[in-house]
Amino acid sequence: MAVEEHRRHAQQRVVHCVVITVSDTRRPGSDEGGDLMARLLEEAGHRVVARHWVRDEIHAIRGALRESLDRPGVDAVLLTGGTGIAPRDVTPEAVRPLLDRELPGFAEIFRMLSYHEVGPAGMLSRALAGTAAGAGGACFVACLPGSPNGVRLAVERLILPEIRHIVDQLRRGA
Repeated sequence: MAVEEHRRHAQQRVVHCVVITVSDTRRPGSDEGGDLMARLLEEAGHRVVARHWVRDEIHAIRGALRESLDRPGVDAVLLTGGTGIAPRDVTPEAVRPLLDRELPGFAEIFRMLSYHEVGPAGMLSRALAGTAAGAGGACFVACLPGSPNGVRLAVERLILPEIRHIVDQLRRGA
C-alpha cells in the first residue's frame, strides 16, 4: 500500500495521547508549551487522556513515561522540555533507553525546520522520537523542546501530519 493509501486508511483515527511536561519551573497554569501541545492535538481531533508535570530528573521522566506507556489505550506519549544542551536537559537520556526503535528522521527534519526559523541555534535541539512498548502495543514517543515556538513547529509540521499514519502502522497486525 502506498503512503497516501495508508494515510487515507488512518485519517479517521483518533489518537489517544499523554502530554508530559519536563521542567523545574512549569506546572499547571504556567505551562505554555504543554498547554499549546494539548490544545493543538485536541483541535486536530485527538484526545489528550492525561497530563503530567515532572522535574528535569532522569528517574522522574522515566517514571512518567513508563506510567504513560502502561496506561491502556494510549497511542502516543509526547514530552515537552529538557531537549536542549543545558546541564539539566536530560529528557533524551531518560527516554532513549525505553525506545524499541528510534526515528532519526524526526530529529533531522525538526532541526532542519528549526534552522529555517531560528538559524544556527536550531542545531542545539536534541529532539527525539521513536516507538516504545505500551499496554496496547507499540506507542509513538516524541521529545520536543519546551518553548511554545518549538512545540508549535514540531506539532504542526511533523506530528499532526503523520501521527494517525504512525499509529496506524504500529497497530497493524498487533
